Amino acid sequence: MAPLTRLLLTAFVVITAVIGAGVYLSVRDASTVTAQGQVEDAGQLVRDNSHRLSTAPDSDVTFVEFLDFECEACRAAFPLVEQLRTEYADRVNFVVRYFPIQSHFNAERAARAVEAAAQQGKFEPMYKKMFETQSQWGEQQEPADATFRGFAIELGIDTLAFDTAYNDPATLDRINIDVADGEALGVKGTPTIFLDGQQLEFRTYEDMSAAVDKALAK
Repeated sequence: MAPLTRLLLTAFVVITAVIGAGVYLSVRDASTVTAQGQVEDAGQLVRDNSHRLSTAPDSDVTFVEFLDFECEACRAAFPLVEQLRTEYADRVNFVVRYFPIQSHFNAERAARAVEAAAQQGKFEPMYKKMFETQSQWGEQQEPADATFRGFAIELGIDTLAFDTAYNDPATLDRINIDVADGEALGVKGTPTIFLDGQQLEFRTYEDMSAAVDKALAK
């Protein structure tokens, strides 16, 4: 295992332990109110409009991650998920759900930026950008709106449409539906991963790949 990967894994294990202790727990109620009213059907693992990083048409094995772009444990897990995608993208469906933690000042803003980018077909580039740059804007108590808009410019996104979507209450509604689903499913911190409907407990990449191999063998 490369030193960088080992370092990321160590950071992931330590930070996940802290999350498990309750430092980053969300306190949102599962009945999140949107512009359309309460999320009465909260608890769906995957919705028709859920963002898919990879789609395997001939497979029903699905990997779903509830994540927070400002979460350091999510940042540590990011290269592991990317490695898993590289190995299994043709056999496993990879789905991302938003779950910004309230104690993270820019987490909700980051999710809105990613969702605004997604509306222009740029979900994956902005998703990656957030984790690649997290050290620049994370764990700060100042709005990162201008930083996220700068990312949109770098990615060639129409900034007028981006600004409109970023500030549109409907964009936050879309995020809060993911949050409501997560909380109804028992998500309490990030990252929380489900594989074929069951929460996946893991500490290493090998734990992840072994679980995927087992799911594919069924």
